[in-house]
Amino acid sequence: TECTVDATACAFDASPTPTIGRPLPNVRVYVLDRNLHPVPTGVPGELFIGGEGVARGYLGRPELTADRFIPDAFAATPGARLYRTGDVARWRADGTLDYLGRADFQVKVRGFRIELGEIEATLLQHPEVREAVVLAREDVPGDKRLVAYVTALEGHALEADTLKAHLKQHVPEYMVPSAFLVLEALPLNTNGKVDRKALPAPLGTALTSSYVAPSTPTEEQLAALFTQVLRVERVGIHDNFFALGGHSLLATQLVSRVRATFRRELPLRALFEAPT
Repeated sequence: TECTVDATACAFDASPTPTIGRPLPNVRVYVLDRNLHPVPTGVPGELFIGGEGVARGYLGRPELTADRFIPDAFAATPGARLYRTGDVARWRADGTLDYLGRADFQVKVRGFRIELGEIEATLLQHPEVREAVVLAREDVPGDKRLVAYVTALEGHALEADTLKAHLKQHVPEYMVPSAFLVLEALPLNTNGKVDRKALPAPLGTALTSSYVAPSTPTEEQLAALFTQVLRVERVGIHDNFFALGGHSLLATQLVSRVRATFRRELPLRALFEAPT
């Protein structure tokens, strides 16, 4: 293997959130950001392993070796290298490591390359979130969007708006999922891992507040335009365009259709300021 069989270890106790422990003797581990700089305690980053256990590389695969085995900028030994694990982790205050997921679930949504593991790790920083999984779903052909699935710690109730606000403090807007589903538990496969294929699709207004039907001809026309652009069954007068899966490209389409239907100019910013 890339780093012998074991690189970290810990003694299990009664903690509800066991860690992956500390590095073994002669092993060094680092949690680094995208620029390969160490991150502070509690901040997610990618896990790198150095020290005596690191292999030379992959036999007959020089490109993969160059990608995964990089120069160790923290070692005093010439030629030392670090292994890029592809795992997302964070340091605890006691010097142990939390494993948060994989960093190589990379997807492309609306032209942006996104690491799903980075979003999941940020959601797990919320003090009321127990588990988090993010998918890029394309339930409607041509409309790929991010959907987050979370479970809450016992005694807590999670709200989509709260989670969205939390993410916006830490990641770019394009990495904030358009839908959030709070589940009692995440589905598992026979190996005990999250069964991503079994996660349910978000169902339009099921993610928003109670439905309130349009009551005027203008509201009916606007609701019809919302449903056409968002490709959902119905839209109420209080339903948020972006909570239903809208994004900047769809917002441009909606503004164009509003202009054509009502013969009036509508600045794009107006939709962001009043998205219902």
